[in-house]
Amino acid sequence: MNFNDDDRSLSDVHESIDPSARKKPWRRIAAFFGPAYLVSVGYMDPGNWATDLQGGAQFGYTLIWVLLMSNLMALLLQSLSARLGIVQGRDLAQCNREAYPRGVNFALYMLAEIAIAACDLAEVLGVAIGLNLLLEIPLIWGVIITFLDTFILLYLQKLGMRKMEAFIITLVAIVGGCFLLEMFFAQPPLGEIAKGFVPSIPSDTALYIAIGIIGATVMPHNLYLHSALVQTRKIKRDEASIKKTIRINIWDSAIALNMAFFVNAAILILAAKAFFATGNQHVATLKDAHVLLSTIFNNEWASHLFAIALIAAGQSSTVTGTLAGQIVMEGYLRLRINPWARRLLTRLLAIVPAVLVLLIMGESEVDAMLVFSQVLLSMQLAFAVIPLIHFVSDKERMGNFAIGPKVKAAAWLIAAVIVALNLKLVYESISGWMEEIESTGAKALILAGALGFVYLLVVTTIYPFIRQRREAVQSIHNKQKIELDAAASRPFNKIALALDFSENDKGVMAYALQLANTTTEFVLIHVVESAPARMHEQEASDLETRYDHAGLEAYIAQFRASGFVATGELGYRHRAREIARIVNSTGADLLVVGSHGHKLMKDWIFGETINSVRHIVSVPIFIAR
Repeated sequence: MNFNDDDRSLSDVHESIDPSARKKPWRRIAAFFGPAYLVSVGYMDPGNWATDLQGGAQFGYTLIWVLLMSNLMALLLQSLSARLGIVQGRDLAQCNREAYPRGVNFALYMLAEIAIAACDLAEVLGVAIGLNLLLEIPLIWGVIITFLDTFILLYLQKLGMRKMEAFIITLVAIVGGCFLLEMFFAQPPLGEIAKGFVPSIPSDTALYIAIGIIGATVMPHNLYLHSALVQTRKIKRDEASIKKTIRINIWDSAIALNMAFFVNAAILILAAKAFFATGNQHVATLKDAHVLLSTIFNNEWASHLFAIALIAAGQSSTVTGTLAGQIVMEGYLRLRINPWARRLLTRLLAIVPAVLVLLIMGESEVDAMLVFSQVLLSMQLAFAVIPLIHFVSDKERMGNFAIGPKVKAAAWLIAAVIVALNLKLVYESISGWMEEIESTGAKALILAGALGFVYLLVVTTIYPFIRQRREAVQSIHNKQKIELDAAASRPFNKIALALDFSENDKGVMAYALQLANTTTEFVLIHVVESAPARMHEQEASDLETRYDHAGLEAYIAQFRASGFVATGELGYRHRAREIARIVNSTGADLLVVGSHGHKLMKDWIFGETINSVRHIVSVPIFIAR
């Protein structure tokens, strides 16, 4: 039993939005829209811009069909991710933890973290480049400035999920609006654009760029993110309600991802019109594009809008990257840390390498870092896609909502394409490294890493099939075991209450009484926080200590007057450790604590007791709200 709902994905906002509470039908439907927009920003982040620019500058409108194909692949995969979260009430990381062995899970977790760090690196560089282009801020300072958006995310999380979604949708609208104006300046030929939707690969270089576009478009952390975000909506668990929710989320994904397709296509079209058509096929960097846009279109706003869109795209992506990091860490490790600590960690993992490269190698390597981040993302993708397809195909867990043969075939075809591209990328990378490196030991290490990559890919693909067969044989045994465990359940004999002499105590005591029976004993706990008490502990006799002792005795008297056995203990020094010590020493089998309503700084200071205590006690914790 887990009273603080540790297993809920994004527990702070889990089912925090209730569409049924809206009176008007269109408001009820609109309440479901939002998660896909947070996901869509990952499909238009600065890492995508480089491949789109190269494709348009070198091959004109020829590769637009690749963007469309990538968008269709993304739409199918994101709809499967949403389906998983809606039906199973579990995100992709949680499902992986339950399905794969511990060693495989740890490897998948590390790969997911690397992917998130790589994505954040692209976003940091994108914002820094945008600030440099718009305000001429040096890149090194632009990278450092991006550290401040940590606090923007923290503030958005305090406002709630709908406010965060509104913020992201606003940034997406800014990006879309900027490129709509860019299209007005460019006035591209519609006939040539239409021809670009006919599949063709004019050269090997075009094939390489097409592979890069696909790798940069579909991002692994978005699959983790979407499966968790859909759980922020509270729905009924009957079949009709689930089916309706899936249908609405497919529309949500279609609208949001088509907007992302418009942005990516606009970048490619802009590059084709501005650079390919004018003989500037060599343009391949964001800075080159910015400089030439105002010259070619004879309008300085063409450059300004490009930079503004770049900043908005990077800023919106960094918010969703942090949420994905929280989902991955909690899902794989069951480790929940403060959002601000998680944000700082994620941002430092992106800023430190960016700053080091800028200091050591200079600004000329920025675009190389962007490309490298996309290579890392591409290599992780198969390890998110393959488990996802396994889970949504499982009729045992998905029931009537398991995907059918046609969707399954399309999904596995996409997975096969992604795996083939990954293996090609790994082979080319290793071949290049082997030619450049002379050390035998280094070559052996690289080869071992490549073999480990392939081995993990095989295990990720095959293990769920083996596990399903094993579970089918053991299903009867497992059901009997569950029934025996349920029969062995027992009531709580001793309940500990963490009290702070505030209005929260009413809720703590009320819930404790509901969970008790006539023979339950109560242990009342309060931690004295005065300076003398911290120094002298039990020997302290200051006014606050005496007041707290008297208050605790008054509570004990109330319990005893109601016919219960009750004792009390004062703690000193560290609040969480003292509560845990008393719970463990008294043999309590349940702890009831109050939930504070602190915000911002107060939440960091006062709201950490529950998180700290739950890691150092072995009994269930009930949070009284």
